[in-house]
Amino acid sequence: QVQLVESGGGLVQPGGSLRLSCAVSGFPVSRATMEWYRQAPGKERALVADIHSLGRTSYADSVKGRFTISRDTAKNTVYLQMNSLKPEDTAVYYCKADFMGFWGQGTQVTVSS
Repeated sequence: QVQLVESGGGLVQPGGSLRLSCAVSGFPVSRATMEWYRQAPGKERALVADIHSLGRTSYADSVKGRFTISRDTAKNTVYLQMNSLKPEDTAVYYCKADFMGFWGQGTQVTVSS
């Protein structure tokens, strides 16, 4: 039973911060590349950040310097720290392992004044 549950989204003002969590069941996060995607209204789902099993991270150009992906192996949880949020960051955010072929419910992030 593989399950990923995203949480932590909400409504924030431009310049604010949020930390998203992805609670993982069924496999250790340290054994997979974990990814955060987002889908904004009218746009295709896009990769935001990922963390390799060895710890290497990568980011989309649009979020570099503002977002940080990390993991807590003891809690088997992946995080996305989002700082200096912009209205363009408004989207549903999804967590996924590289080997997964399906999507969870996601968590809504809305950046608005």
